[in-house]
Amino acid sequence: MAQFRANRLDLGCFINKFVIRDHTKRKVFTEYETERQALRYIIRNTTLPQRMRASAQLKLSQMHCYTRPTQIHNRCLMGGKGRGVFRDFRMARYQFRVNALEGNIPGVKKASW
Repeated sequence: MAQFRANRLDLGCFINKFVIRDHTKRKVFTEYETERQALRYIIRNTTLPQRMRASAQLKLSQMHCYTRPTQIHNRCLMGGKGRGVFRDFRMARYQFRVNALEGNIPGVKKASW
């Protein structure tokens, strides 16, 4: 992880270490996404020679785990919570409720019928 993290972090927008780690994972994933897709295409292409496919598979398996899409976990930007996070707003349920009641989220209001 240290190989991807910046030497000096701007901690103004981060809540805790989990949010910093999630931010790093997202950044690394977007950086290496095209390379991973190319390697996966080579591995699945049966018309290519077996040696080329095997070397692509070896390269893919040796890539850092942060380059995988499964490493990204939705976390609340406000509190760093990892469960009960609304994907569209990237907020936990409680933070979403508080911000919606204060009117900080445009287009969201308390339902009444």
